[in-house]
Amino acid sequence: MNDDVEIRKLKWRCRRGMRELDQLLERWLDTSWRQSGTADRATFLRLLDSEDDRLWKWFLGHEDAPDAELQSLIERIRTR
Repeated sequence: MNDDVEIRKLKWRCRRGMRELDQLLERWLDTSWRQSGTADRATFLRLLDSEDDRLWKWFLGHEDAPDAELQSLIERIRTR
């Protein structure tokens, strides 16, 4: 799949209905997706499969993600 087409599809998936989450996810997509390896890309896709209330709790630090890869990506997204 063309990278630009894939990014457009992912931007749509980043739209969560909560501006703060939208901005966090889209910023990582815009700044990090292209240079990320397959492991980080797969983790980001798993993150997008998560429910909004879980994402919000993880990004606020009220809960930890269920695995180390997700937690590491969340922390990197938060600090950008």
